[in-house]
Amino acid sequence: MLFQKWIDKRIEAYQSDLLRKYCDEVESMYTKMRGWRHDYHNHIQALQASMALGKYDEVNEYLHQLNDDLTSVDTTIKTGRVMVDAILNGKMNIAVQNKIAVNAKAKIPQGVPVSDVDLCVIIGNLLDNAVEENKKLPEEDRFIRIYLGQKNTQFYLSFTNAAGRKQKKQGVLFQSSKGSDHGFGLARVESIVKKYEGLFSADSEDGGFTAEILIPLK
Repeated sequence: MLFQKWIDKRIEAYQSDLLRKYCDEVESMYTKMRGWRHDYHNHIQALQASMALGKYDEVNEYLHQLNDDLTSVDTTIKTGRVMVDAILNGKMNIAVQNKIAVNAKAKIPQGVPVSDVDLCVIIGNLLDNAVEENKKLPEEDRFIRIYLGQKNTQFYLSFTNAAGRKQKKQGVLFQSSKGSDHGFGLARVESIVKKYEGLFSADSEDGGFTAEILIPLK
């Protein structure tokens, strides 16, 4: 009983720290977006001046730099829930900064019973793990694939990422080289999915890791 209470406290503390970190990441992303918008008129004036002087190569290079900068702050995914959009795009932004190729398709269907906070914990945990695994690999091998949508009468979530060697399982979870707190991440995902009477599965193979979730729609 005492051990279970200790585990519950550790998971609660872990979740609180996680949400604070997510808020910081999202705030950082929106700060970049506000900064880019603030500088928009300055960029236009600089381009107009270079065009007037016929410095077309300079204009072309400037546009390339602006495109790279915009790509790093652009909100590309709109799921239908603002809080989920923020965390999903924030994590994707971190992946891009770490030279990880991301392919994402996400739409939250009607009738999903999962709260925004729980969805953010699920998405944040799985994408944190995916980014960490990718960072261990050469840049050309890195990738993350994300899918959120409807599958028959279920809300379906799938996260696949590049990984190294196959990880060994401990019960239904996987051993981690990142320390004890990392284990609480997958445990937390599994407990949230169970709360909504859903199914959680994770599969590790040489070169890749996949986590899939099915939650009944209301």
